[in-house]
Amino acid sequence: MEHTSGPTGPALPAAFFSSTTSSFAEFLRMQAPDLLPGRRQLPGAGPVDAPHGTTIVAVTFAGGVLVAGDRRATSGNLIASRDMEKVHVVDAYSAVGIAGSAGIALELVRLYAVELAHYEKIEGVPLSLDGKTNKLATMVKGNLDVAMAGLAALPLFVGYDIEADDPKRAGRIVSYDVTGGRYEERAGYHAIGSGSLFARSALKKLYDPDADEETAVRTAVESLYDAADDDSATGGPDLVRRVFPTLVTITAERGAVRLPDEQAAAVAEAVVAGRAEQATRGRT
Repeated sequence: MEHTSGPTGPALPAAFFSSTTSSFAEFLRMQAPDLLPGRRQLPGAGPVDAPHGTTIVAVTFAGGVLVAGDRRATSGNLIASRDMEKVHVVDAYSAVGIAGSAGIALELVRLYAVELAHYEKIEGVPLSLDGKTNKLATMVKGNLDVAMAGLAALPLFVGYDIEADDPKRAGRIVSYDVTGGRYEERAGYHAIGSGSLFARSALKKLYDPDADEETAVRTAVESLYDAADDDSATGGPDLVRRVFPTLVTITAERGAVRLPDEQAAAVAEAVVAGRAEQATRGRT
């Protein structure tokens, strides 16, 4: 492999200074394929006891979209982590929530964020929203062999389409299956992970397409509370340890922004207080 000398350190291969592809994943495939998630050595026979993360919800609102996730990761019947970060901003107008095998999911979303940044630097413009979701589908498909070995990792993509005709309906939600199938969720809400059945049931009753951002945030936290109430792998608000859901909102004005911990805590505490009041009324 041809190398180019550098003034301050070891020489880098000439390919590092080439712009033959705007895809970082394609660059790795040509230069260092062992670094790609799908090229890792598969585990041997038998189950792999690796931490898993759940649950992720996404909700559109008038003028934007949000994604939220609980913080618990489990390993079998044990709590592996109480404060895992499952929701990540990946570029100015996109975020991804991850469920499934925790280590692989985190690796996938970090590589995806680098992929989007690399494309924009090489091409001078960001990928379109459809291009972003298709790129993520390709990366999920590349992990299929490992998923079939029991280490599945699934993302839930949310983005604001700056090219949309109606800004009030520009928030979009896209889900995936382990084969790389891509599905746009047109109901305006969706959930993935072990608590998704309960979260979607709550969203079905609470969702309002014309809601403002504040109401949509409350709806997302309410649905995560319901998921934690019935799914042991989903963590509810932890008032003692001060661990609360992670929330990212995306609008035209601010782009993708993670809500401050104080704001997430305030919403979660209000939800807990409301449920406690309901329980008190039910006993009287």
